[in-house]
Amino acid sequence: MRLFLIPISTRRALVYSRPLAKDLSKELSFIDRISNKAAETWAKWEEADQGWKKQLVSWGNRVQQRIPYEEWALKSIPSLGAQRRLHKGHDEQTVDVLFPGNVIETDKVTSILRQLATERQDLDRRRMWWSILACPVTAPIGLIPLVPNIPFFYLAYRGWSHWRALNGSKHLEFLVEKTLLNPKPLPELEALYASRVPRVLESTSPDKQPSEMVEDVGKSEDRLLLELADAKKLATILEAPELVVEAERAILQVAERQGIHGKVTQNARHTGSTDKA
Repeated sequence: MRLFLIPISTRRALVYSRPLAKDLSKELSFIDRISNKAAETWAKWEEADQGWKKQLVSWGNRVQQRIPYEEWALKSIPSLGAQRRLHKGHDEQTVDVLFPGNVIETDKVTSILRQLATERQDLDRRRMWWSILACPVTAPIGLIPLVPNIPFFYLAYRGWSHWRALNGSKHLEFLVEKTLLNPKPLPELEALYASRVPRVLESTSPDKQPSEMVEDVGKSEDRLLLELADAKKLATILEAPELVVEAERAILQVAERQGIHGKVTQNARHTGSTDKA
């Protein structure tokens, strides 16, 4: 696998795992097969014109958008056991971490990933068990004819989601503790951020060296660096189409936490209308 460390703001970053091409052909685990089947069913329900399926999908999509992007990010990292099954020598193999060297100092990559790996573990563990223990309470709703047991399936999904994020965080923590991470600044990412950082920081300029720009970022307050349109650019640079949704979610949530959600959405609409023209 390969890790991406993508700064969303000057203080928050998105970590995302992408399997290598050789891993995609390996046999899927039982959990992965169930997840893929659920995704296929959800996609079919999205095609419904009306009825409870359409309403459920609409509600479900809104709920998923409210799930913290940090949880989604950790879910992208496979469990340590799954990766060991794919590669017997995984415990000794280094994992590349691609990041923009003009926004994040190379020496700080490991500490950032350690924080991302550990800061949610207790939360995910508590909420996982709460969801699992609450599932039986909602089971009797399934006895009502023609009524889908939405509370049960929601709790089951949230329990699975927290379990997956917890496993991803433990795997990331393992890589940090075993010094198996190989930070690699990516010039293409640096080129993108070289045009984004000066837009929000008056203290820097596009022609500054990466070492100078990263110092300006380190001295600044927390400022949003990306817009929604940048999600597709990131996905193209990193050759990870699925990253578009994850990056958009992270940008919107960080903007909301900073109180500028409406401004980001408005800029996205303006950019979209400009592109169409």
